[in-house]
Amino acid sequence: MLKIELLESFIAVAECGNLSKAADRICRTQSALSLQIKKLEESVGQPLLLRDNKGVTLTDSGKTLLNYAYKMLQLSSQALDEIKDCQNREIIRLGVPTDYIKCYLSSCLLEFIREFTCIELVIDTDVSGNLYKRLQQGEFDLIVATHWLLPSQGELLFERKFHWVCAKDGNAHLRDTIPMALYPENCPIRAQVFANHQMSMRPINVLLSTPSPHALCMAVENDLAIAPIAEFRITPNMTILDATEHNLPPLPTFNESLYLNPDTQTEATAQLIALIKSNVVELARSGS
Repeated sequence: MLKIELLESFIAVAECGNLSKAADRICRTQSALSLQIKKLEESVGQPLLLRDNKGVTLTDSGKTLLNYAYKMLQLSSQALDEIKDCQNREIIRLGVPTDYIKCYLSSCLLEFIREFTCIELVIDTDVSGNLYKRLQQGEFDLIVATHWLLPSQGELLFERKFHWVCAKDGNAHLRDTIPMALYPENCPIRAQVFANHQMSMRPINVLLSTPSPHALCMAVENDLAIAPIAEFRITPNMTILDATEHNLPPLPTFNESLYLNPDTQTEATAQLIALIKSNVVELARSGS
């Protein structure tokens, strides 16, 4: 193993071309420096210096080692600097709806992770109703959550429109009891489906509950069920259903908002919030 201390002495000798000058430069005696060079030569198994009355020159092995010595010292310095910078490592706890995590990662969160290497970003996913409860319980520093009401304690990012969809040329929507694929309990979209369902409407049979929008879309495209799907996720294999015409519960516009834990805000969370806000346009139009 090549010791950093020996490499530093070797670099000094190589740059000074003289053991006496190199010893003065690194504040060691010439005899101590000679011993260090001897130990380094024993470690590599090759002579590194050629000595004469004019001073020292590098052997071919010495020239090769010198290039690596510079790189190793640079890496050592970088490692120490990063460790020093990360002594007070901060953790930010962020909650994001399960169905939008890919969107947030690709538009802004990966950028934050890449930029702020001394901050640990802990991301958890859940349905919006659970995220909001967990924020109130102190589990998060901030969350992104969806609601049909404008936020009273959060900050609106943008609106998302949902539509009832069925398979193109399918017949699931024509059945007497409507087969549905929905997001799980405590999802505001699911809550509004049941809140707006009237006794005069056809009965609902929930065939699939999942936080995955891809699973919902597959259930629709395979004509197993209808589902409330975000506008940007509707594919050519789907047909939008008019809620009034098909006697379905109306779907409100949903508001995607930021909610903060006021007791845990720092400069780092402010930077994360600013990054999310700067990507609002991209977040609004994509999430798949």
